[in-house]
Amino acid sequence: MTTSFLRAAAFVLAAATSSLAIGSAHAAADPAAIVKHYAEIAHAKFSDTLDAAKALDAAVDALIAKPSDETLKAAREAWLKARVPYQQTEAYRFGNPIVDDWEGKVNAWPLDEGLIDYVDASYGTESDENALFVGNVIANPKLEIAGKTIDATTITPAVLQELHEAGEVDANVATGYHAIEFLLWGQDLNGTGPGAGNRPATDYDKDRCTNGNCDRRAAYLKAATSLLVTDLEEMVKAWAADGDATKNVTADPKAGITAMLTGMGSLSYGELAGERMKLGLLLHDPEEEQDCFSDNTHNSHYYDVAGIQTVYTGEYTRPDGSKLTGPSLSELVAEKDAALDTEMKAKLNASHAAFQALKDRADGGEAYDQMIGEGNEAGNKVVQAAIDSLIDQTKTIERVIGSLDLGKIELEGSDSLDNPTAVFQ
Repeated sequence: MTTSFLRAAAFVLAAATSSLAIGSAHAAADPAAIVKHYAEIAHAKFSDTLDAAKALDAAVDALIAKPSDETLKAAREAWLKARVPYQQTEAYRFGNPIVDDWEGKVNAWPLDEGLIDYVDASYGTESDENALFVGNVIANPKLEIAGKTIDATTITPAVLQELHEAGEVDANVATGYHAIEFLLWGQDLNGTGPGAGNRPATDYDKDRCTNGNCDRRAAYLKAATSLLVTDLEEMVKAWAADGDATKNVTADPKAGITAMLTGMGSLSYGELAGERMKLGLLLHDPEEEQDCFSDNTHNSHYYDVAGIQTVYTGEYTRPDGSKLTGPSLSELVAEKDAALDTEMKAKLNASHAAFQALKDRADGGEAYDQMIGEGNEAGNKVVQAAIDSLIDQTKTIERVIGSLDLGKIELEGSDSLDNPTAVFQ
């Protein structure tokens, strides 16, 4: 994993006579109402994500009960649907400590999949950085790391929690969406060529078992999906009207506005444009795509961008088609500087268009890992255009921060954007 560093974004305070004081009694746009609505959308998004995870859990039950190409396909489709609302929650990262402390349990990546299950010989047999590189808990009921024995005789959610980041190695990802993704698709051995993972349904068939340990593989998959539901229930509770996340972000409206813009800017720049996109493009490395087993990366990026837009506009369309609207950052910025608000909305629309083009290309048959492949000039160009739209968007977010007199805010950075030569060292 590439280590991000914080990119300081310091802004000079405007003259007091021309500034819009956050929380001013004379402001038509009420920061307290804006932050409250932001929390309400968070609750809706995490609730929708929980519902989708429950549907995934049910599809996994059906797969385990009767393994077949049809039940495996249904479980995969449920996983893909579950990613749509979840990705739209990611703009709540970086500005909300409760989300940041929790997020690694459900969306950590990349992962050393050899910790979980069998892998192809090309994967290798050892790593200087990870003693559990090929630990394969599905095949090995007991694992040793740093003098400690992990007893996985019975695979349970508690065992997965113990395995997660075992040995303080970030790549030991044992829980969350990507562990489940690997168990449903298996490794993608196609490099930057066409095709995703191709795990057979018989990997879960106890009577016609392929690759051994089908009962333990089923137990791991069930434990992982059950744990995902439990973890999401925790976040739904946190964003309820009386939840800790809501209380934290609404206690001080100015701090709440800061959290909103920090999440927008950090996800736009360091996380999405940098770590998830530019790094893989620089290296032309399919291992650097987020949903690498399923070839769903284009959708994950697209819905991240949609989530950023929601934070600014205060509008969220739920899976059932209903729409939440309310007081927004857009209104607050427009009151201070109408031209800047117009610019911000234009930049958000431009990034949406760039990611729509990326998504359309993938939906048309060229997966994201193919787009970033070396020698694919047209695909590289589409990805770079999307990255550029995020960088451009972030510059305007910085101007918004300055216009609202929020002082110094640190946005997440990335070596791949700020110091590209470090990526190759």
